[in-house]
Formats: sequence, C-alpha cells, structure tokens
Amino acid sequence: MSPSANDALAARDLAHVWHPCTQMHDHESLPPIPVRRAAGVWLEDYDGKRYLDAISSWWVNLFGHANPAVSAAVAAQARELEHVLLAGFTHEPAVRLAERLCRLAPPGLSRCFYADNGSAAVEVALKMSFHFWRNCGRDGKRRFATLSNSYHGETLGALSVGDVELYRNTYRPLLLDVITVPSPDCYLRESGVSWAQHSRERFQAMELALERHAHELAAVIVEPLVQCAGGMRMYDPVYLTLLREACDRHQVHLIADEIAVGFGRTGTLFACEQAGITPDFLCLSKGLTGGYLPLSAVLTSDGVYSAFYAEFLAQRAFLHSHSYTGNPLACAAANATLDIFEREPVLERNRVLAAHLGRGAAARLAEHPHVAEIRQTGMILAIELVRDRTTRAPFAWQERRGRRIHRHALERGVLLRPLGEVVYFMPPYVIRPEEIDHMIDVAAAAIDAGTRG
Repeated sequence: MSPSANDALAARDLAHVWHPCTQMHDHESLPPIPVRRAAGVWLEDYDGKRYLDAISSWWVNLFGHANPAVSAAVAAQARELEHVLLAGFTHEPAVRLAERLCRLAPPGLSRCFYADNGSAAVEVALKMSFHFWRNCGRDGKRRFATLSNSYHGETLGALSVGDVELYRNTYRPLLLDVITVPSPDCYLRESGVSWAQHSRERFQAMELALERHAHELAAVIVEPLVQCAGGMRMYDPVYLTLLREACDRHQVHLIADEIAVGFGRTGTLFACEQAGITPDFLCLSKGLTGGYLPLSAVLTSDGVYSAFYAEFLAQRAFLHSHSYTGNPLACAAANATLDIFEREPVLERNRVLAAHLGRGAAARLAEHPHVAEIRQTGMILAIELVRDRTTRAPFAWQERRGRRIHRHALERGVLLRPLGEVVYFMPPYVIRPEEIDHMIDVAAAAIDAGTRG
C-alpha cells in the first residue's frame, strides 16, 4: 500500500527539518501533521482531517487563517513592493503602521522601531534602555530586573531576562546577570486573598529590589497581566500601577513585553491600559500582523528618542538593524489587521466570547478531581492540572501528562499544546460559541484520559 499524502510529507520533513521547541525523538511515535490549507479556526491536513486551532498557532492568529481581508492586502502589496531596506529609505506601509501604533498605544509613546520577531523586539528594548543611560552619562545603569517565571524570548539577551528554567538552564553560562524578583502570580495566593491584595503584597519585593539596585538598573521588564510561557500565570493590574510609580521614583525604565498579550488578548487592546500606565518601552509582535508574517515593533517616547539624536560625530546613534526591518508585506498585513479592529467591534465581541468560554470551562472542569484552578484574563483561559486537588501536589514532569492530553485532543480534531500540566485556550477571535463548546468538550475528555492512572 502506498503511503498517504500525510505520511509521505511527514517522512520528507523528518529527513531534513529540525522543528522548534521539540525533542525530535518524539516524532517517532507522533509524526508532524502536514497542513494543506486553513480557514477560520480550522487547519486541514492532506487527508481532509480538520483540527480546531485552540492556541492560535502559538498565539499569533487573531482573525482566522486565510482571512480574506488580510490576504488581499498582502497580495496587493506584493504586486507593488515586496521589500526595500529601511536605512535611508521608507515606504507608505511602514509609515502608516507607525502612525497608527503610536495613536493606539498608551499616551506618550510616539516613536516606533521595527524588528523581525518578539525576541528581537526585547533585544531592541534592552539595548535601547542601556544605551539611553549611557548617552545620558550614567554608565553604571547596565543591569535589568525581571520577574520569576517570566519568559521574554530565546535569543541570548531575551533569554537572560526570562526565568523559565526549561529554556535557560543549558545556556546559563552565556547569559547576562539579572536581578530576579518574585512574581505576583496569583495562583500562589493564600485562600481567601484577592488577586489585587496578593499582587499588592508581592510588590514589596520589587520595591525593595528597586531601592537596593536603582543605581545599577537600566530597566525592569515584565509581561503585563499574564506570564504566558510560564504556565499562563496571571496577576492583578494594580501591580503594574505600583511598578510604574516605583520606576519613576527610582529612575528606572519600565519595559512592557506585550508580545503575547497585546492586541486584545486580555480584554483591552493593550494590557497596560487596565492599569492606566504608559511603559517606557512597549514590545509588540505575534498578533501584530494577524498571524501572517514576522514583524515586531518597539514603541518608545520622544524623551528616549532625543537621547540618541545628535550630530554623527557624537556617536550616539542606535546602530541596531535587521535586513527585513519594516518589511512592506508584513506592514501591509499589520495595517489590514488594524483595519479590522477599526471597522468591527472586536473587543466587545471578544468579551461575549470570553464569558462563554469561562462559563463552559467552569461547567465542565471546575469540580474535576485533578483541576486545581481555572483562571482567565480576557481571551486567555488556563486550567491548572495537579495530582492532588486538595494539596495542589503536581504531577511528576517525567509523566508528561500534557503530552498525553495533546495527543488525545489531536485524535479528536483539536490542537492543544499544554504548557507542562497547564491546558490553555487562546483561540482566534473569529471562533464561534459552538466551536468553543466543541473545544471545551474535547479538552475535558482529553484531561480525563490524560490524568487517569
């Protein structure tokens, strides 16, 4: 019997492709799934089997796969200009996108620096903060503070300011020396303590770190409201309010990494809005292009920009670049994505969908013997699985319960990719209530199967 089209392409893949964030040996028992086409929330393989994309293909897709408006914008741009260097040249899609981002962002962010991906955006923000203080004659401010359990990317600078051991342990000898402060993670709160109260209490550690280290700190970097790769752990906006006030008092920059949580994921266009704050640097990527093309942006203020603006001989320029900086095709996709936000009530519709998602997950899983917590911020919902619900004792990581759940869900046509033993939903915004119900039903069955025995 000749192999199916799926099997044939998977075999060709495994002969040459090294997949990201993957132990390739796992593909001996679960080969990669070839995707032939996609539409809306559905992926389709070469045999016609469909998979509901419950995680927006690593959190990038906002308005569905093969969205007609975004596809048309990219196609039209490809017929006019595919790329030109952004050093000494410019083009309308990049200018228009920068104008729009600065209008939409928290007040005071008026300058836009483009890069290629989320990790690159974090690198830009770190370098820009350090370089700002150097240009201001404060060379001693060269360290960064970060939260425990944080994740900011996998290039060396970004990895340095992250704190998920799975990613950074091997590379520790190569990393920057950072100051790690306990996270305000509300999963860790005592019984009866509110999210706001817990987040306030946890801020004391950050205040102490700033008091001790402000003289050497360039910036604090945080993921606003949700620590995504760290298991979708969440906290209250009051922490960000306190952090902004403290950074101002101690003359330390605040970098908001909204790469995963920006563009409506948390219920507002940007998570920082819920705290009423403006960071010194706002890092954006993932949903920026609606899931079409790699692009990131770092927004900052005129105050930061002016520290680099000088005659050439002063040698104060920010000499950071990527070959595809501000790529016209990616900017066209991003502009088309922002067009959808402008002409449709996206955030209002998301609130209805988020409420439906929360009710459905609670109805099916709130009393499950292996569910310690169901938590939600906007269109992000996470289910924390444990061996013992009463004590919250976790499953041993070697048991790979999340992989069991992933495999069970795939067999039933839903793409879940648990973070350890945390099952989460972060679907495209075009998902329908009945598709949410299907997603939850499959996840509940997968959790039953994956936690048994």
